[in-house]
Amino acid sequence: METRMTTTAFEIAGYKISKNLGVVRGILVRSRSIVGNIGAGFQTLFGGNITILSDLCEKTRNEAFVMMLQHAEMLGANAVVGVRYESTEIMSGVTEVICYGTAVIVEQA
Repeated sequence: METRMTTTAFEIAGYKISKNLGVVRGILVRSRSIVGNIGAGFQTLFGGNITILSDLCEKTRNEAFVMMLQHAEMLGANAVVGVRYESTEIMSGVTEVICYGTAVIVEQA
């Protein structure tokens, strides 16, 4: 599925939704490594962007997004609308990230 056919909105300009296939999601549970914790700890001493954690967050969100797209493709969708992310700390150092939306079939209007 092309990533351009995803949106946080509930419609895609120039297209109409012909079929709603339901909620799709990608869920990832990730922990920080001891090396990452130490590196992030050093970065906090100098302030600013904690790049080790920023990179980990970006990678995790992207993986959850790709998993959501794969779920949508399995249902036969050609687009996903209403895309959202949520995260929850399950335990200290362990976070769940979910990317979800509504799988749809769209046609050009």
